[in-house]
Amino acid sequence: YEAYHSKMKILLLTIAAAVLIRSSEAYNVLVIGGTRFSGASLWRELHKRGHAVTVYNRGKTEPKPVCRESDDEFKSRIAAATFIKGDRTNVDQINSLIDSSKYEYVYDMNARELEDVQPLASLFVGQSGFKQYVFMSSAGVYLKSDEMPHIETDPVDPKSRHKGKLNCEVKLAELGLPWCSFRPTYICGPQNYNPVERYFLERVTAGRPVCIPSHGQHLTGLGHVEDLAVAMANVIGREDRTTGRVYNVQNTQAVTFDGVARAAAKAAGLDPSKVELIHYDPKKFKFPEGSKAFPMRPQHFFCGIHRAMKDLDWAPKYDSTDAIFKDAYENDFVQFKAAGKLKGDFVCDDIILEQAKAVVA
Repeated sequence: YEAYHSKMKILLLTIAAAVLIRSSEAYNVLVIGGTRFSGASLWRELHKRGHAVTVYNRGKTEPKPVCRESDDEFKSRIAAATFIKGDRTNVDQINSLIDSSKYEYVYDMNARELEDVQPLASLFVGQSGFKQYVFMSSAGVYLKSDEMPHIETDPVDPKSRHKGKLNCEVKLAELGLPWCSFRPTYICGPQNYNPVERYFLERVTAGRPVCIPSHGQHLTGLGHVEDLAVAMANVIGREDRTTGRVYNVQNTQAVTFDGVARAAAKAAGLDPSKVELIHYDPKKFKFPEGSKAFPMRPQHFFCGIHRAMKDLDWAPKYDSTDAIFKDAYENDFVQFKAAGKLKGDFVCDDIILEQAKAVVA
């Protein structure tokens, strides 16, 4: 036991030293998006490392402090940044507002379709000082597989709802510029606008059953937004490894849906063994249009992260479901609830509870 922890300590110190060495030189970085969740967390990480950050977006979302960022740190980040307001799909605006010769790195955090990427990426083709176009993709591009976890060489699904991101990756390769791509699973953490954690936390704290599709034993992958930001920032100085490669990001393990519900209860200081789990067959229910009964895919969905750990000298800090949910509860959910922002939308739950002859786990 002691020998194991000694080895882990040495590994983490080695990774930390590698990060410091690689990050010693400051660069000009263009971040597309940057004001919400993963983009904001990345921006903060880049600023902490001394890089000069330019934020390009439509200006519709005001920047705000991220979790664990003091007012002074936030003010420093804002003061140090350059802001460009524009539409990324407007070729004329892109050409007139962005001087591609100024930037060594681009972090594209919000592209969803090919037309989002092509005008911007084309600006950097042939730029001699350009080092890497870093693209935010999704693990949702993988084809369902009998063998898990997903690894970066697995077949992809051209019909997935994330096919636009897949097309963007293909276009970046075709353009011939240095690029890499990140494929996270479910990104979690404070300020998450996708209510992954909130779905479970709202139900367990209200004393309600947690309705889970199928048998509750589907394995899924969670990752913390700060871990994703560190992994992406670590691309800088590692283009000899990263160019042309894609990287899965989550924590090192997978968790069952039932396990997620219990982790939520534990984070809220409740007894996980007393959480009422209701399993149901989603094919037997019709929910109101626009409603979402469950925030995750009812399938096995998790990835191997060995490539990212090796190439990026990276390891997730929030490396358990308990750690992720503890942070979400203490630094997001409690404040969200106190501000009266919980929707209390249990329409789908009530349909399930009313109609299903479910088995209580």
